[in-house]
Formats: sequence, structure tokens, C-alpha cells
Amino acid sequence: MTRIITLLALAVVLAACGTKTVQTPKDAEYHLSEGERLYEKKLYKDAIASWEKVLESYDSIDLVIKAELKIAEAHYRAGNYVEASVAYESFLKNHPDYEKEADVLFKLGRSYYHQILSIDRDQTATRNARRTMENFLARFPDHPRTEEARKVIEECERKLADHEIYVGRFYLRTGEYQAAIKRLEAIPQNYPDVSGLDKALYYLGLSHARSGEEQAAEKAFNRLFENHPDSPFTDKARKVVASEL
Repeated sequence: MTRIITLLALAVVLAACGTKTVQTPKDAEYHLSEGERLYEKKLYKDAIASWEKVLESYDSIDLVIKAELKIAEAHYRAGNYVEASVAYESFLKNHPDYEKEADVLFKLGRSYYHQILSIDRDQTATRNARRTMENFLARFPDHPRTEEARKVIEECERKLADHEIYVGRFYLRTGEYQAAIKRLEAIPQNYPDVSGLDKALYYLGLSHARSGEEQAAEKAFNRLFENHPDSPFTDKARKVVASEL
């Protein structure tokens, strides 16, 4: 009887093992599609995790390229612009002959653009955005998005000029006139087409005046009078000339 019970128990165990389903490992195609499904639901973090599995599997270069681009785009859509710029930079480095390189380069520039900080803070992202868009225009002058790239460059240059004016004014207020002059005198040379040059020339002339450099002050103010006769800074400069020079 004991032997029969043992055999019956063994039969039950073997039957259970025989009906157990072994799951087939999911392939890269599955993870790519799953990532797209999650992306459509705006579950960007989960979508990225799914696409990273495509990279790990490395089934084919075509799937890897798709996954890398989708990861970069998901970071961008999620507002993770630092991660997006890193992903786009890495893609361009790894796939320099990609047929849609222009589109990737433009998106890289936009990723940097979205990282731009206020004028009182570091402007590395501004310079990166400007440099990337200039590279885009130089290499792909007939691309449909060239006008957008030009606008980004213009905004970056305005931001950089405003930053230099901000720093120059700081040095002026603290009495570091030569440091102020160094910052302010470069603005018309580096950003000749931006608005705000009247402000830069006014503070440049004022810095020269405060440092006792009367001829240099007059030269800066004369440029202001000639090029920006209707600027409110022109009237302020005339008062400085009358009282300090």
C-alpha cells in the first residue's frame, strides 16, 4: 500500500511538471514594440527601459539605431534635456553616416536650447546650442528647418550678449572698471547684430569714464550717439559727458 501511494504521488508530480509552460525569452522586436506602446501612453521612463533591452540584446544594427533614437526622443519629450543631448551626441558619434543626420543634429541643438539658463547664470548650454545650430546650417543649408535654426542662433546671441552686459555691469558696480571694460568692449565685436548694443556702449563709456579714460569714454559714447540716436541710453550718456568728462 505504501508503495502504491508513493507511486501515485510521483505520478502527480510528474504530471504537474509536464504541464508547466516554459516562457520563451522576449526578443528585441517585442521590446521595441512594447516601448512604442508605452511611449504613446507618455510613460517615457518605462518606454526607455524597454528600448534599453533592445540595446542589450543587440539583435541587429537597425534595431539598435531605432532604439537609440527613440530613447533620445523619449528623454526630450519627458523634458530631460540633459539626458536627451547626451543621447543625441552619442548617436551622432556612433553613427556618423546616418542618413537622417541633419534631423538628429537639429534635435541636439534644440536639446541644448532648452537647457539655457537666465543671464545671471552659466551660459554653457547657450554656447552649445549656438554652436550646434551653426554647424547644422553650415552642413545642411537647404534643410526645411534652417529658419528655425537661425532663430535659435539669434536668441542665443542675444542671451550671450545680455549675459556679458550683466557681468560688465556687475564689475562696474564693484569698481572693477578694467574687468568691466574687457567684458563690454567685446560685445559689439562678437554680437554686432543683436539688440541691446546701445546699453553695452553706454556702460562701456561709463566704465571708461569712471576709470579716468576720457578719450576712450568719448569714443564709446560717440558710437552710441551715432548708431542709436533715439535710445534712452543716449540721453543718459549725454549727462555723463556733461558731468564727468
